[in-house]
Amino acid sequence: MPPCLAIMNEKTGTPLIATVVMLAATAVIAFFTLLGILSNLLSISSLFILMLVAIGLLVRRYYVSGVTTKANRIKFIVFLALILGSSIGTAIYWASSTDHGWIGYAITLPIWLLSTFGLWLFAPQAREPKFWGVPLVPRLPSLSIAINIFLLGSIDKKSFEKFGIFTLVMIVYYFLYGLHASYGTAKEASSAKQMKNVEEGGLELEI
Repeated sequence: MPPCLAIMNEKTGTPLIATVVMLAATAVIAFFTLLGILSNLLSISSLFILMLVAIGLLVRRYYVSGVTTKANRIKFIVFLALILGSSIGTAIYWASSTDHGWIGYAITLPIWLLSTFGLWLFAPQAREPKFWGVPLVPRLPSLSIAINIFLLGSIDKKSFEKFGIFTLVMIVYYFLYGLHASYGTAKEASSAKQMKNVEEGGLELEI
């Protein structure tokens, strides 16, 4: 991205130029795009992010490197996979079924329920919040995952295709430019830190 977009406004403390450019680009896209398409794409991205937040919360609570044992890690992965699989199965069954019979739900919902309580009972948490934490873990995050995936299943196929195309474009951009730019910035910062240590006498250069 152009360096000017990273300039911070002294008064507001925000990247004002980047905000204005993003606002203009969003306004142009919104002006030439149907409201229904925009709402579906926004719904997909919002629900997907909320689902990832719930998954991230479970990972943070149940996995700590060097603390979580291999057995507990395997139990956590299995229960999380069952929660995701049963939630996806429920959403697919609801979206594809015409009569919405109870047979599919009689299979997927008990799996989700047993997986959630199995994670609660048999996989100990590796991290406890110091000041405040989300209550009812893992029941509440698991419910959030199930609801978000179910709502994603109610969105039409064409919206997912558009979302997939936009996501693919951003992934390609990240690997072709963003990843290398981030690595270059990190390397420059590390070199500057080492040079500062040399100047302060904390690190000796080998010649």
